[in-house]
Amino acid sequence: MLIIRKKPSAGGNAETRYRLYIDESGDHTFNLLHNDNHRYLGLLGIWFDVGEPYRSFCDKLQQLKQAVFQRHPDEGPVVLHRKDIIERRRVFGCLCNPDRNELFESGLLDVAKHAAFRMTCVVLDKSEHCEKTYRTLYHPYHYCLAALLERYAGWLTYVSAKGDVMAESRGRVEDEELRKAFGNIYRGGTHYHSAAQFQSVLTSHEIKLKKKEHNIAGLQLADLLAYPSKREIIAERWGDEPTADFSSSLLDAVRHKMNRRAGTGQVAGYGKVWLA
Repeated sequence: MLIIRKKPSAGGNAETRYRLYIDESGDHTFNLLHNDNHRYLGLLGIWFDVGEPYRSFCDKLQQLKQAVFQRHPDEGPVVLHRKDIIERRRVFGCLCNPDRNELFESGLLDVAKHAAFRMTCVVLDKSEHCEKTYRTLYHPYHYCLAALLERYAGWLTYVSAKGDVMAESRGRVEDEELRKAFGNIYRGGTHYHSAAQFQSVLTSHEIKLKKKEHNIAGLQLADLLAYPSKREIIAERWGDEPTADFSSSLLDAVRHKMNRRAGTGQVAGYGKVWLA
């Protein structure tokens, strides 16, 4: 069950720390915008209390991996990656066995459902964004990042807590650009959040970047949820029917964890954000 923290009294709990884990679905270029596979960029963020709630999630995810993949310690960790799972590449080839696949899917649904986290997905229609001639054309990833950090910082402020941010490393050039973009937001704020607001709740002026081989459980869960979250927001935007598959079942299992407006439970603009 997701633990919803009530807003504490003045001072809050100074020991509670959160971490936002970020992964994307889609690319950050303005190429091939006539193709829906390239037109939209989704940035998914999930945040955990990095104490016992996150440790419990990590332990349960590792137990599931061991039960399904039966990996010898010398073979290295199993790192969940959506594309590898779908294409049954490398260690995920064992999921061609129906019984093993059922064990994996049912186990993953259970682990995700009972993990204590919050989530927000930001989707950018890059085609519409390019048509906004009255304003600066933003870097798609960095534009989504700013919107995601506004929601995360706003939530941290509401519960009187602090936290930091981690994303998956995407290459030397991209990482350097991302560090710069994050630093600019931290030091300069955004249109809707001042620098002081960010600095009051973010514990570091630098974003943490980790590669897949570091086996970060939070990044792996973000990887699995980024695509179905983006797909659902796009479908809702254009009135399309949602796709029914395992990814949608995984999203259904964690739907109650979406960021919401306090008091009303509104998800639009909080857990689901559309940019253009």
